[in-house]
Amino acid sequence: MGSKKKIRVLATKPGLDGHDRGIKVVASALMDAGMEVIYTGFRQTPLQVVEAAIQEDVDVIAMSSLSGAHDYLFPKVMELLKERGADDILVIGGGIIPDEDIPALKACGISEIFGPGTNTQDVIKYIKENVKR
Repeated sequence: MGSKKKIRVLATKPGLDGHDRGIKVVASALMDAGMEVIYTGFRQTPLQVVEAAIQEDVDVIAMSSLSGAHDYLFPKVMELLKERGADDILVIGGGIIPDEDIPALKACGISEIFGPGTNTQDVIKYIKENVKR
């Protein structure tokens, strides 16, 4: 029996964004790749995201934003993770995020940003290579 724990991923849509097709596609691909995915649905506050991540003991938080509020929401999640001592969680973002916003998001601790049309295999590979065990 393999004692390798499945990678646990919290898939979430912080903010007032009502479009969840993208995150559902990613969540489903991660499950197909053998990961455990907890999907919080949308309209999550940064605090709800962080509390769910800690409660569920996840390895990865995958956030999606199409509403343009990523420049507030993503850094806020990182700030709360640090406050809770949970900043060892790998955090990735996706959605419609302008290229010029990416450096600031990475500077606050978001590990990688995946734009529209990203192959889900690339996301899976990235998580497997970068998750902190």
